[in-house]
Amino acid sequence: MNETRQLIDRLIETKALTQAVLSNPRRKEEGSATKVRMKPVELKGGLHYQLTCTVGTKELHENLLPDAAADKLGTLIEADYRQGLLQAEDGDYQILVSKKGKASILKKKPTKPQANLAHNRSKSYLLKEGEPVPYLVELGVMNAEGKVLAAKYDKFRQINRFLEMVEDVFPLLPAGKKLRIIDFGCGKSYLTFALYHYLVFLENREVEITGLDLKEDVIASCRALAERLKYEGLEFLKGDIAEYEGAHEADMVVTLHACDTATDAALEKAVRWNARVILSVPCCQHELYSQLEQPVLEPMLEHGIIRERFAALATDSARARLLELVGYKTQILEFIDMEHTPKNLLIRAVKQASPDSGNLGKLAANYLEFKRFLHIDPYLERALADQLAPLFRSAPGE
Repeated sequence: MNETRQLIDRLIETKALTQAVLSNPRRKEEGSATKVRMKPVELKGGLHYQLTCTVGTKELHENLLPDAAADKLGTLIEADYRQGLLQAEDGDYQILVSKKGKASILKKKPTKPQANLAHNRSKSYLLKEGEPVPYLVELGVMNAEGKVLAAKYDKFRQINRFLEMVEDVFPLLPAGKKLRIIDFGCGKSYLTFALYHYLVFLENREVEITGLDLKEDVIASCRALAERLKYEGLEFLKGDIAEYEGAHEADMVVTLHACDTATDAALEKAVRWNARVILSVPCCQHELYSQLEQPVLEPMLEHGIIRERFAALATDSARARLLELVGYKTQILEFIDMEHTPKNLLIRAVKQASPDSGNLGKLAANYLEFKRFLHIDPYLERALADQLAPLFRSAPGE
């Protein structure tokens, strides 16, 4: 690890480090950080490094002086994480740590050559107002000068929130290859174009992105825009999620507002393609509404609107747990603020290299108890029955 320490010390001593991201923790303990971010900030006391640890859905912040920051970052890589991305003025340094603790360092072209040292309390977006983005201009979110139109500001915020979530998992996508991404239920493709822009123009990656939707006029419009912008590697197809057979593998699967069990069909395909990352914003979860049956919860379930919301939450909870059982680390995150839409939850799932087999039995038993308590039979469980059955048979108490 001496080489890693020397690299960190050099980047901080020369003030060349613009951002560091550590991911893939070696141990999965409750209360531990799943991801660590560090960036330079200018405070009243001079240059510091802001450390942000993601623990569940919370972010914990700490500001460190340069020497303490270098020591902290080095210790975290040596002891706690298998992957690191150090972005600096002279290049991006990808650090991969083997199970035996040996680190390898791969240097690539810089993707974040300048640091933003402002310690703002205002929101800093990946796509900034005042900087024209061609597809946002074409889609009527910005004008030609880069000003966000007032009527589209919520959409602008949504796009940036989505890109923040993509940025979080970007270091976990495979390096050194063209990224294969499927976007199920792409609709007007605001976020599909945003994903392309981020990966190609901000991260300098080659991509092959397919957007799929049932509406022929929408697909035709998206195709025309991709052609006008000369976005190579971005295609749009008309088709049904459940029937789509145009891929055998994918690095990322995105499903945004696919209605009811169409979300489950997309999740099943993502699992069977061994997708490294899944981003899913469910919509219209009707399947469990009529299945729910639990006398204890009757004060809730007898009210239609509460039953509907509870069914949606139960559906997403079941989806998240089922994805964990087939090898993913899952989070349910707020996508955009509640006042803009009730469909504000995003399931983010990342494929684990070595799932904790000892914990899977407990998770399976917990899921089965949850299912029995509510008398539900989710689509995704039936779709992945071949992978889940061995876990359920061996679950404690079964």
